[in-house]
Formats: sequence, C-alpha cells, structure tokens
Amino acid sequence: MSKSQSWVDKIAKDKNGNLTIWQSPNLPIIVWAVATLASKLITQGRPHQALTLIAFGAIFVWAWLEIFFGVNYFRRALGLTILVLSLYPKLH
Repeated sequence: MSKSQSWVDKIAKDKNGNLTIWQSPNLPIIVWAVATLASKLITQGRPHQALTLIAFGAIFVWAWLEIFFGVNYFRRALGLTILVLSLYPKLH
C-alpha cells in the first residue's frame, strides 16, 4: 500500500491497510456490558447506582480512547457519537 491513503481508506482501514470497522471487545466495553447487565438485574438502591456509574465510566473511557486513539476515522467518529449519546441524558 502506498504511504498516501485515500480518504476512503482513512475511514475504514488501519495504518496497515486492514479493514477495522469491528474489533474484539476491550476491557472498557466488557466492563460496560457487565455493569449494564447487572444494573438491569439489580434495579434499586446503592448497588444499582454504583453499577450505573461504573457502566457510564466504562463507556466514557472507551469513547475517549476511540476519539483520541482510534485506528481510523470511523472508529474516532464512533467514539464521539457514543460519548455524545452517553452524556446527553446526563445534561438534559
């Protein structure tokens, strides 16, 4: 692959030319999924509040990492979208 990537390549491929729309879940996504599921099962009290906070923190960290360290523009845009969608209910 040439040093100069096309705009389309920058959106969907990493620096090695691999398509990277989907990646294996990393630790923040796993923590978010587990905490979200647990918060749906435990629906009251401090445990629910703690699980909700942990889930929010994990998805915030994941989104932040994607925005600044995502392998392509798609991943960075996905991080920004998830960050905005997760913050909006907190600000509204």
